[in-house]
Amino acid sequence: MLFAGGIFLGFILAFTLIQNEDRPITSEMIQDAASIIGLNFTETERDTMIEALEDTREDLQAIRDFKLKNSVPPALNFNPIPAGKQFDFQQRSQRWDLPENVELPENKEELAFYTIGELASLIKDRKITSVELTKFFLDRIEKHDDKLEAVITVTRERALQQAEQMDVELEQGVYRGPLHGIPYGAKDLLAVEGYKTTWGAMPFKDQEIDETATVIKKLDEAGAVLIAKTTLGALAYGDIWFGGRTNNPWNLEQGSSGSSAGSSAGTAAGLFPFAIGTETLGSIVSPSTRNGTTGLRPTYGRVSRTGAMALSWTMDKIGPITRSVEDAAIVFNTIYGPDGIDQTLVQVPFNYRADLDISTLKIGYLKSAFEQDYWNKERDSLVLQNFRDMGIELIPVELPEFDAGPLRIILTAEGAAAFDQLSLTDQDDLMEWQEPNAWPNTFRAAHFIPATEYINANRARYQLIQQMDSVMQQVDVYISPSFGGGNLLITNLTGHPSVVLPNGFTESGQPTSITFVGDLFDEATLLSVAKAYQGATDHHEKHPPLFKE
Repeated sequence: MLFAGGIFLGFILAFTLIQNEDRPITSEMIQDAASIIGLNFTETERDTMIEALEDTREDLQAIRDFKLKNSVPPALNFNPIPAGKQFDFQQRSQRWDLPENVELPENKEELAFYTIGELASLIKDRKITSVELTKFFLDRIEKHDDKLEAVITVTRERALQQAEQMDVELEQGVYRGPLHGIPYGAKDLLAVEGYKTTWGAMPFKDQEIDETATVIKKLDEAGAVLIAKTTLGALAYGDIWFGGRTNNPWNLEQGSSGSSAGSSAGTAAGLFPFAIGTETLGSIVSPSTRNGTTGLRPTYGRVSRTGAMALSWTMDKIGPITRSVEDAAIVFNTIYGPDGIDQTLVQVPFNYRADLDISTLKIGYLKSAFEQDYWNKERDSLVLQNFRDMGIELIPVELPEFDAGPLRIILTAEGAAAFDQLSLTDQDDLMEWQEPNAWPNTFRAAHFIPATEYINANRARYQLIQQMDSVMQQVDVYISPSFGGGNLLITNLTGHPSVVLPNGFTESGQPTSITFVGDLFDEATLLSVAKAYQGATDHHEKHPPLFKE
């Protein structure tokens, strides 16, 4: 008991006594601290612990004095790969479904909702220049963002320089691919040299980071044009940021959800053709659902997080938010892969085939989740019927019988560590959102998570990973209600990729969504299945009426 108690009780006592470093630790203080975390020690044990706890308190204060930046990762890497799992490392030819001979619309405003493929055809065929397209979307932002609040910073100068360069290169016969000259937005937790990176939070609203995130660099190389840094709920939670609230383009009285609030709302409203979002626990799935966009949450370890704000080193993932599955595949094909800096990345090919015959696959569905009574049951059930109409025999599967809820302490402990200076200096008081479940209070409370329990939660997570692999051995892809059956939490803990896309609208005209989950590092198959569903429906072709002009 002495060693374990010395570690986590010392942590609690040191945190609570940080302003009183010279105050002696007593047996009574140890008893009070132990009761917070549900432990009990005898008086003799408590007396024996005092010297060890005083030493621990000094060590913890010394660690705080390091004042580590958010960009410094821990020397421990999370591995989502189950024991013995094998991957296909052969890169094959990809097969896209890109339109050709696209014509400019008579009503130019229709360009706001063109897909990447359609815009790429227009640029490649020189029916519109990148500069013209960039100015078009910059004008859209200026016209509509006051009511949407999806953009923190407009990167106008950078964008016009990039667009002009793309036009020059095309004139010279250089074509970088389908993202050549295409404008986009990026969540403002991704650093861009020369611009503020605010993380959506008041304490960081004037922060400039002297680097450019790997994801942005890769998009630069592909010819994409960054026109905006988009809003996010402060420190990647919700849709409330230091400037207000990002709104749902289908209903401006409602928030857009988050934390990839501006990336999703802006894409849905036609402020840019696509955007980059991030997910730790629902931050792509939730706003994509609310705003009616298509979001890809890649496998953990697929996309570099270099230059991105860290919330949870073992759960953060970066992915595209688009208007179609094909667009998501195009963007993912650009941003995935190692960068020589982020040590969590695994190099596995992306062998996408838009024309994949999905009848050759094993496609499952979470049977018990679909059988529950819940608000979107009717539209979700129609998704299963769509696949049966395509001749697919769906396989019923179930998630592991595993209580994953307690493992949320992994996220909160890592978040509290990532922003410990915010808590220790009281800058968290500057945050706009101060309710009990908001980050400031969550981070404070997370300092009371014992180190032993954080480690044991990750040991339990290892067991969950092995059990989840048993599920994925039954199917190639499975379908889940977007917020049903514990799927969102479990797959974020295990690192599995998912695609969320519209599957209908409520009676009040609000979009709803369905989620597809694939095996680790097999975004290709996952996207092919999601594309087959999207090709059989037209939900993604509907756009918010308030933003059609």
